[in-house]
Amino acid sequence: MLVIIGYIVVVGSVIGGFVAHGGSVKALWQPFELVIIGGAAMGAFIVGNNGKVLKSTFGALPSVLKGSKYTKLRYLALMALLYDLLSKIRKEGMMSIEGDVESPDQSPIFTKYPEISVDHHLVEFITDYLRLMVSGNMNPIEIETLMDQEIETHHHEGAIPPSAIQKVADGLPAFGIVAAVMGVVNVMGSVGEPPAILGGKIGAALVGTFVGILLAYGFVGPLSGLLEQKLEEGTKELQCVKVTLLASLQGYAPQLAIEFGRKVLYSTERPTFVELEAHVKKK
Repeated sequence: MLVIIGYIVVVGSVIGGFVAHGGSVKALWQPFELVIIGGAAMGAFIVGNNGKVLKSTFGALPSVLKGSKYTKLRYLALMALLYDLLSKIRKEGMMSIEGDVESPDQSPIFTKYPEISVDHHLVEFITDYLRLMVSGNMNPIEIETLMDQEIETHHHEGAIPPSAIQKVADGLPAFGIVAAVMGVVNVMGSVGEPPAILGGKIGAALVGTFVGILLAYGFVGPLSGLLEQKLEEGTKELQCVKVTLLASLQGYAPQLAIEFGRKVLYSTERPTFVELEAHVKKK
């Protein structure tokens, strides 16, 4: 929703200022300039990326229209889930969660938190490391190293779509110049026309540069930044799980372990100690 509002502000400010200055909106309507710029940018995007990158980029784009799912309520649910799992381990032993780890979709603990259980990547991250903890063959340092490597891989993989989109944004002003140059070539072929016609063709050529720059900095570029922000939030959630599980491995009680996890969250979504304690007790 905020993306649409932002686009409306961009278009309203640019077009509104142009009209207020005495310009005609009709002069900006140059569909062939859009075909040149948009088609060239799309073609370059396809050439410059393999099928995996194209698929991940197009798959990530719909998420920009949604608000962030990483809210305080989600983090409260996540830490309550971890608290339940660690409490069960502390009371009944490490092997008691084997069934929860092997079949999280049927686990009473995981199904208790539907906002977490529907996130298959997050559930897989939690269950994989709990499975390693159950095996008992790895020390905390080895598990921490493995976690860091997986989180780094997740971050690099998630950075592919915003990087690809940013490259398109970087190229759009150049494609706008291409469209403008082609318009000038068209003008040079019409030198004998009356000044009014030549002026219209020159204006149409300049629209190409305008459109390329506007699309780059007003539409496509901001999408890359938004996807990067979503990626950072997803990485922070995995770090919260990592710190909590490692604290448990080092012998801390479940209540203290989730406090470790709470501390790594961004301050804008981080629940207070009292809020977390009350939520866990309520659950």
